[in-house]
Amino acid sequence: SRLHLHILGSGSKGNCALIEGPQGLIMVDDGLSRRETLKRMAELGLSVERDALVVTHEHSDHIKGLEVWCKHWNGPVFSSRGTLTSKESLAHLPVEEFDPGDALSIAGVHIQTYSTSHDVVNPVGYRFDAQGDSIGFATDTGELSKHAIDTLKDCRILALESNHDVTMLRQGDYPRFLQERILLKGHLSNDQAADAARALATDRTEQLIAMHISQDNNRPSLTVKSYASSLDATLDNELGSTATRVEGLHKLTIRPAGQYRPMTIQ
Repeated sequence: SRLHLHILGSGSKGNCALIEGPQGLIMVDDGLSRRETLKRMAELGLSVERDALVVTHEHSDHIKGLEVWCKHWNGPVFSSRGTLTSKESLAHLPVEEFDPGDALSIAGVHIQTYSTSHDVVNPVGYRFDAQGDSIGFATDTGELSKHAIDTLKDCRILALESNHDVTMLRQGDYPRFLQERILLKGHLSNDQAADAARALATDRTEQLIAMHISQDNNRPSLTVKSYASSLDATLDNELGSTATRVEGLHKLTIRPAGQYRPMTIQ
């Protein structure tokens, strides 16, 4: 009766996740090769069958596997208006377009869309609800608007970007223009994500997943520690790889998603 979130990869080398609902699987982005997608799905015991694919935006680490995938699959593809048609190589794909803020109904799941802040045509995030359960999904955004906060609040599973540590980014090798792009309209920092998590997490929230962690400008342990500090959670080990908050009968677990390590959150 619960929704499951399967994360095949999260980061600049390729993003792909699956929402398992009452009637099948919904893929969120397709930034991995078909071979790698199938390999990681098999590691999680997932079948290739699914009902739909939804896209957040058109950067290559989110859509580079889409054209080949669609050659072997006839399900519907959903994207915000102008997202896929902006890419010449994907403009021929049959896509069902929507405007940010629209609601979709796919495979027994109610999907609420919302605008994100990224340097692309029409970026969006998603909230998935079915049978009283919910998953919030927010990556690749420089900020979360009030509408985004209202949409994502009170989810049982919250997949929330925690891309970079600002000090590491400023002191790293990225050129100044790229630093500014990331800071202003690119990705949520650890501090921004921690502030957002404080507003979004409720007694219903059981799982908080740090998404799209930069391999150059962040560390998984830093994201977990930042979330833990914001939510008064306790680190489970010295490495800071997970954290837990227990309040009465309520338990919240914080963990990072990986670029190469697929994981299932139930």
